[in-house]
Amino acid sequence: MHMNTTATLQQMQQLKLHGMAASYQTQLELPLDHQLDAHDLIAQLLQAEILARSNERTTYYIKQAKFRLTAMPEDVECSVARNLSKLQLAALLDGSYLKKGETLLVTGPTGSGKSHLACALGYQACIQGYKTLYLNLPRLMERITLAKLDGSYVKLLNQFERIPLIILDDFGLVQPLEHTVKLALLQIMEDRYAKKSLIITSQLPVSKWHDYINEPTLADAIMDRLTARSHRVELKGESMRKKKP
Repeated sequence: MHMNTTATLQQMQQLKLHGMAASYQTQLELPLDHQLDAHDLIAQLLQAEILARSNERTTYYIKQAKFRLTAMPEDVECSVARNLSKLQLAALLDGSYLKKGETLLVTGPTGSGKSHLACALGYQACIQGYKTLYLNLPRLMERITLAKLDGSYVKLLNQFERIPLIILDDFGLVQPLEHTVKLALLQIMEDRYAKKSLIITSQLPVSKWHDYINEPTLADAIMDRLTARSHRVELKGESMRKKKP
């Protein structure tokens, strides 16, 4: 390899342009008459770097999200029996609800695939460049309680506020809901309203959420923010878990 090209490769590595370096290395291994000219080479190297960074960012976001399930968008089953159409799923996968800071409420019986759908949408959001956080209700309660104890509650709420998509799984699972958690939920909804997205899954139909919150004034405020700019998916059918061999 020519001395200049070796130095160039080293400089790319030093600058952490790993995608560019890998692409340049590939170019250098081609016969001279197959190598790109200067303008095309620059374009090719920049594209390679953009793609590498995008892939790195996606991998990082997926790791940070801490999804409960590994769910790919293409694995989501659409059918009349499930009450989920391919058109509905495609509309969610295109990510326009994320751009508008809208909420998605996913309800259905145990085993109907609510968490699977939520995690698949979260995975898609990471690919589209949106930082995502998966929490189930017990985990959220634990984080709120700990933050209240160690004085980091405001910091925690600020952290949540910066995340473009939060998935709150198993809403309605914990009985009863503590007052501090209800207040935190209201604050989270308030911070995110019309700015950042939220996916909530629950076995309870949305019509029962007000009773579940069980404090009329707080329930009114929470439900107002949840239902004003929301999409709803009501999954039906027998448990997906039973179907698996």
